[in-house]
Amino acid sequence: MSFDDAMEWLGEEYFGALGGLLIGVVFGIVAQRSRFCLRASTLEVAHGRLGDRLAVWLLAFSTALIATQGIILLGLFDTGNVRQLNNPGSLSGAVIGGLMFGCGMTLTRACASRMLVLSATGNLRALLSGLVFAVVAQASLRGVLSPLRAAVNDLWTISSAERDLLALAGAGHGGAILFALGWLAAGLVLARRNRVSGWAGLGAAGVGLTVAAAWWFTHRMAASAFDPVTVHSLSFTAPSSDFLMLVLSPPGSTRWTFDTGLIPGVALGSFVAGLLGRDLKLEGFNDGSSMRRYIAGGFMMGFGSVLAGGCAVGAGVSGASIFVLTAWLVLWSMWIGAVLTDLLIDRPTRLGSPEPALAR
Repeated sequence: MSFDDAMEWLGEEYFGALGGLLIGVVFGIVAQRSRFCLRASTLEVAHGRLGDRLAVWLLAFSTALIATQGIILLGLFDTGNVRQLNNPGSLSGAVIGGLMFGCGMTLTRACASRMLVLSATGNLRALLSGLVFAVVAQASLRGVLSPLRAAVNDLWTISSAERDLLALAGAGHGGAILFALGWLAAGLVLARRNRVSGWAGLGAAGVGLTVAAAWWFTHRMAASAFDPVTVHSLSFTAPSSDFLMLVLSPPGSTRWTFDTGLIPGVALGSFVAGLLGRDLKLEGFNDGSSMRRYIAGGFMMGFGSVLAGGCAVGAGVSGASIFVLTAWLVLWSMWIGAVLTDLLIDRPTRLGSPEPALAR
């Protein structure tokens, strides 16, 4: 059965959701086994250590860049319909939102995707933070916080032409792959130095491949579907918000999409991987002060990711894989926000009894 036949048989709505579910399952499995998390890698750097978590993130990041640019060169994906490269962008939103998200993921001790992975394996701290994240994201996208979000985004905008880093640099897709190969080499060196297991390395590469797979799937679907389909890759801001509304709204009032299929797919894949790896474990809060910390962090991540146009995966990996200027700015702002939060908030209290790290 061909791609088009399968879409016609299932219907565009459920076919898109099934694609999101399957890619999400794979992402959940490989992210859980590799312990992929931006927050963990930034804090390794903040503590002066180039360790295994940074190696895993670099392997995933570079694989996403190489695979995405590769399918572009092969003619399997075209960025002509990608919103980030064909609409104006916000530099103010990228910087402020990225800093907020970086601060929030340090407070919650996990990035958005890692919160979902940990929630599926029994971490109640991640579950609460993730729910706050989704609610605030919805409020920032379409609710009470949307005027504030729009005002911040309007402070400093740029045209669509100014967002294409490859066009600005004159590098081309081949140059982008060479650039990514340098990051891959760095990741391999760190993985070898820190004795990262082969399975963890393959899992990290799998994370990057799911980013390219999502680009290909939504692009292929947009080319064949009767109704408009947004071409995008993995992200956890709008999908978390959309899935929350799907659950809370009356049956039939919201549609299944790639994004709403992605969230349960990641949860299912993470649960299965945790079950097989014997990592399922209920974990809660130590006290009320730690709960306040996670709620504040979830709020900052929800609002910050909408400002920035994506989370650590949506902007930091998916957006970076097609070399969107604002996405790279978001990624660096997230790093800076995470490091500053660790320096100003966590480091002074590290001699006490801090909550166990969420991104285990």
